[in-house]
Amino acid sequence: MNRHSVPLRIAPDHAALAGHFPGFPVVPGVVLLDETLHAIERAAPASEMAAGSLWHIGTVKFHRPVRPGESLQLEYELQPDGRARFELRAADALVASGTIERRPAAELVAMSAP
Repeated sequence: MNRHSVPLRIAPDHAALAGHFPGFPVVPGVVLLDETLHAIERAAPASEMAAGSLWHIGTVKFHRPVRPGESLQLEYELQPDGRARFELRAADALVASGTIERRPAAELVAMSAP
């Protein structure tokens, strides 16, 4: 298991930031997660990404707000079982952390059915 590090930055004009929040703009947690997932997919070798699978969020904790344009550093480890542990930092401050995993798309659809 190797630890990987990828820089991230959410642009101040990102569409999801409109109205979130006037006078004190912060990046929504869902945007942080989305950018984290996309960064891992771009950086990970294709052999480590299972075809026909989707991300499942295991656990996530948001430690402090992120301002638009703030420089972030994503650190993650891909586990042999398909999980990834990640930490998102701004300078030396922990911003978010958690685990995500790749699961077959059919399994996730079945889990969400009523």
